Amino acid sequence: MKVAVAFDHRGVSLREAVLEAVAQAGCDVVDLGVEDASVRVDYPDQASDVAGQIRCAQAERGILVCGSGVGACVAASKVPGIRAAICHDAYSAHQGVEHDDMNVLCLGSEIIGEALARELVQAFLAARFNESDPRYAARLKKVEQMERDAARELA
Repeated sequence: MKVAVAFDHRGVSLREAVLEAVAQAGCDVVDLGVEDASVRVDYPDQASDVAGQIRCAQAERGILVCGSGVGACVAASKVPGIRAAICHDAYSAHQGVEHDDMNVLCLGSEIIGEALARELVQAFLAARFNESDPRYAARLKKVEQMERDAARELA
């Protein structure tokens, strides 16, 4: 699996932990930066880059890290087809994929530490959407319909 990973300047403190966890999960990293906290980068730009990688099938999943996780999640969720969520516990990190087909994990570098970040990334990447359960498939179709409806309203 290819995983697009990006950090803003506040999220870079979890960079090594996240990249190591992705590698330990046996996934290929699409590293979209940043590498240094002195380089000021806005989370919407990083969210757009990660979402773009997923939408054009250059990555199957994404991980975004900003200070709280909130901004990255809000920005990524604006892109059709992106189902981003902030997860600061392992249950949400895997359940979001299994039940909701979450494809972008958002983390807050000022909320969690390196050990928990590794655990969350591992849980997120190990999980698979349970498409055989009709409840989850039906709910996902409703979410996709919401996206289509919103797109039509804007057209």
